[in-house]
Parts: sequence; structure tokens; C-alpha cells
Amino acid sequence: MDPVIVVGAGPVGLALALALATQQVPSVVLDEGDGTQEPRTARTVVLRPDTAALAERLGCTTLGDEGALWSGWRSMRRKQVVTELTLGDDSEFPAPLHLPQHALTRGLYAAATAHPLIELATNARVDTIEQDGRGVTVHTREPGYLYWRGSYLVGCDGARSTVRKLLGIRFAGRTAVERHAVAALRTELPWPRTALLHRQPPWRGAGPEVTARPLPDDMWRLDWLLPPRGDLVTPDALITRIRDTLAGWCGETPAYDLIDTGVYTLHHRLAQRWREGRSFLAGDAAHLLGALGTQGVDEGLRDVENLAWKLVHTLHQDAAPALLDSYETERRTAVAARLRAADQVLPILRGGGGLRAVLPGAVRGHDGLLADGHLGGGALGALPQYRHSPLAAPPAADPDAGTEVATAPGALVEDVRVTAPDGTAVPLWDRLGQGHLLVVLVAPGTGVWDRRHWMTAGVMPRLVEAVTALPVPAELLVAEGYPGATAHTVLLVRPDGHLVAAFDGVRPQELYAAADAARGGAPAEADAPGDASGALVHTDRTADIN
Repeated sequence: MDPVIVVGAGPVGLALALALATQQVPSVVLDEGDGTQEPRTARTVVLRPDTAALAERLGCTTLGDEGALWSGWRSMRRKQVVTELTLGDDSEFPAPLHLPQHALTRGLYAAATAHPLIELATNARVDTIEQDGRGVTVHTREPGYLYWRGSYLVGCDGARSTVRKLLGIRFAGRTAVERHAVAALRTELPWPRTALLHRQPPWRGAGPEVTARPLPDDMWRLDWLLPPRGDLVTPDALITRIRDTLAGWCGETPAYDLIDTGVYTLHHRLAQRWREGRSFLAGDAAHLLGALGTQGVDEGLRDVENLAWKLVHTLHQDAAPALLDSYETERRTAVAARLRAADQVLPILRGGGGLRAVLPGAVRGHDGLLADGHLGGGALGALPQYRHSPLAAPPAADPDAGTEVATAPGALVEDVRVTAPDGTAVPLWDRLGQGHLLVVLVAPGTGVWDRRHWMTAGVMPRLVEAVTALPVPAELLVAEGYPGATAHTVLLVRPDGHLVAAFDGVRPQELYAAADAARGGAPAEADAPGDASGALVHTDRTADIN
């Protein structure tokens, strides 16, 4: 098949190429740079458990050594501790993973370089995109790489996306929503591995808000909130901020090693469309966010998880057009909701005004709202739920067929331990991203049985038959339990981990209908070659026809 052309070799573009390659789809990554990663410790990313698990599945080896899991969260106002939370699997918030962005990019780049289905082209600046019914042709300026032919194109080329501009897609939003002075330094603080949000610090010149987020080896990223359009921050002024802040927290300024600094201005923007024919946008090319602790790379990796399996299914199975259309419907809606929540909260936290005037019925304080953005809760940070997805399961013919579990349809499933038919016991998330649906049977007690017994006992033979008859490939897994589920509950899960439906027992008819909906419905008959509808027609690969 023709490769998928990925423009941009940042974390999102590299992750997409790896996600496709894992599912036997080749790609060409066009990198405008020279392939090197400039170390900038002050530029970091915070990954929630779902996106950290994705990066690990894709072969990124830098997460453990160069990332730090936060053990706690502390918020202060003036001299008082307002909130202290323990983070982890058994707490309200799981522990985020914090690492320099160049470390994440380097780990993904190494994995992509080693994969035979990924071709990396450096110094490749895109200047022309042409689409037809069979695929996409991209022209690059630099010598040696003139024309590239692919089945689809995904622009992952950042906030100033060339792909987005060539496609004529508007990028509306707000400029300079927040501005931060940032310093990465090595020192000892009184709360190791605990992230701190300090509002209205009592010392002079601190500004309205300071955050400290731990990195490995006693390194910290410190952020000072600045006026959106204030004066330049001079090196001397930043050093004064660092010394005064450390003294305010430690009693006196401790020894520290300053590693990196920067001033970052955060914008909130959303592309008007995320798809134009066979071309898509993902990551910062599609959306910009970052104020109030929200994470752009985190959302970009969720774009990857959502889009990759749909491209794979389309290329391998000739899916209905609704499947690829659902990428924009699901992801743009989720990011728009995040931006809308930030727009509602910003006047409360930054511009004064009553909480109830902006969010009627809200009872949570400012510190709780800020914790949501940083830790992944509420409208600012919670995992996306595709409640109104066009891929949602239809109403069951039998009203008693469906059942409720702790995970709502459209939400990400819990990472419970499951057993595959070959006897392998793994976390459920380890089975994601393989290009097929997952069918999970909740069967308490199977963990202590020999597999030869439970594979032929109870409802399993009927379930195996029902899974085999599904319109798309699916993997059958067995779990000892699942939150909110009773024995013999059957879960249908998409390749990106979002729940399609839960059934009370083996329901072949309803299971088939839900699987058919999850693939976007039955594919239409292939259009004639050259038809402008965008139907896939396989042709010989012409990755560099120059």
C-alpha cells in the first residue's frame, strides 16, 4: 500500500508513524529539521497514564530514566497550605509523568528510526499538496526529496503548520492567554517528588502564582505567572525571582544549579476543520492549549490514538467513510470542550468575578479548579468521553441486553488485568492499538482455573462463536473482574480503549450491531479508480517519483 505521509517529526508525528507501523501500515515522516533534538529542560510535558502508556507501547525508552512520577500535589495561598493530595493508583488522581519534551521526542525518534516500516526524511520542507481519489502527492523543496506519494496525509507540524495553511483551514482562537517565566534547575526543596502550586506568595516580586514541578535527579521546573502582555523578563530579574522564591520556600536560598530558562506565551486556538479530503491535522497543528495546567502534547497523543486505528482499518479493511469522519467529530469536540472550560474558568482565576456568575451551580474553589487542569480532573483535565460519537452502539433490540458498568459508553476503559486465549496475563491497555476490537468477558474465578477448562466451559463457547462472526477482527480476553460489572458481563472495546457497549451475558445480535457501528457501518462498494470520493484504491508505491 502507499504509505501515510506524516508531516512533522515532533512527539505527535513520530507517535503516529509508530502507531501505524505497529499495525503494519508504512509511513513517511517529513521532518523540516535535521533530525537532531535540542535539549531544552525548561520545555517539559506532563503525560497522564493513558498517554504515558501509549508512548511506552510505541517503544519510547526514555520515560523511565528521564521522567518523574509525582507522588503528591500541594497547593498554598500566601503562607497557608490549602490542599495536600497523595497521587497514585489508589487515590483520586493518578500520578502524572513529567519529563522534558526533547527526551520524549528523542525516545520516539529512536524507535521510529529502528522500525522498517517508517522512512524519516530530514530537511524536507513541504510547499505543495495535491489530492485525488487515490491518494495525496506532496512536494518538498530541498534537493533529494522532490515528490512523495501517499494514501493519506497527516499534518503534525505544529502551531505554524504549513499543512494547515496549504489546506486553507482557519485557526481561530485567543492570543497570549497566559505568559510564564520558566526556569529548570537542580536543587533540594522541602517536598521531594511533590508538585506545588503557590498562589499569592508573601514575598515581594513573586507575582500572583508560582508552580514547582519535579523532574528526575532533584531537578525542578519552576513557572511564574506573568502579565499576558508585560515587559520583557531580563536575566537579572529572573535570577532575582529564583533566589527569592527558593528563599521563600526554604527559609534561605539553597544551593542550586540553573540549567535552562525561558519565557513561554500560551495561546488557545482550534482549527476550523481537522480533515480536508485525504488530509488530516493533529496535535498543535489542530489545536493549541496550555493555560491552567492543560497539556497540548497530552491531547496530541490522544489525537494519535484516535486517528491511527481508523486509518489502519480503512487501509486494511476498506472501511465506510464515517469511520475517518469520526476523527474530527470526536477529537475536535473533546478539545473544544476543554478550551471552552478554560475560557469559562480564566475570568474567575485571573480576572476576578464571582464563581457562580461564570459557572452556575459550581461549588468548587479556585484551588480545586487549578488542580483539575494540572492533575487531570473535571472539565479542564478529565479524560475525554465520546458520548455522542457517530460510532456509538445503536439501541439494543432487547432492552435487557445492555448493562451498566463503572465506565460509561465512549469513555476510556479501566486498565484491569486480562487473560488472552493463549494464557498470557497482561494489563488491558497493553492490548490496545493493535487494529482490532477487544471483547472482554468478566468471569470471576478464571484466574485459578487451567485455561483448558474455562475455554470450553460456561458461556465461553457461545462467546467464541459470536466473536468469530463479527464483521471485523476482534480479540477475546477474559478478566477476573471489572469495576461495576457482574459475572458474565461482556465489554466491547475499541482499539483506542474506549468502551463501545457492555452486555449482560453473551448477546450475539447486539454484539454484532455494536461492532458494526464501531467500524462506521458496512463499507460501500469500491468506487471506480480515480473517483474523487476518496475511496481507497491500492496502487504501486511511488514514495519518491523524482
